[in-house]
Amino acid sequence: MAIAVRKDLEMGKGKIAAQVAHAAVECSMNNSEKRNRWISEGQKKIVVWVKDEMELKELINKARSMGVNCCPIKDAGLTQLKPDTLTCSGFGPDEDSAIDSITGKFKLV
Repeated sequence: MAIAVRKDLEMGKGKIAAQVAHAAVECSMNNSEKRNRWISEGQKKIVVWVKDEMELKELINKARSMGVNCCPIKDAGLTQLKPDTLTCSGFGPDEDSAIDSITGKFKLV
């Protein structure tokens, strides 16, 4: 599983952690054989930066076109951000090669 986070929002560390947690939980709710394997293998996750909303949406579209589980997260707007701000997206769980083809070129958070 990978979670891509928008760098342009300049969220605080706690906000980033909460948004990443939302994405990981949402992705893990996909009841599939891939999820069950991911759980049995230790639930590997990586978190990467993306430049902005456009770059994140490109990854979401790529994942969807590949058939990879994708969970975009929008903030409720109760603290740092405006309501419905797209903050991050989770991808997977899936094979490492599929996740790497979506997020492999981005820097780790």
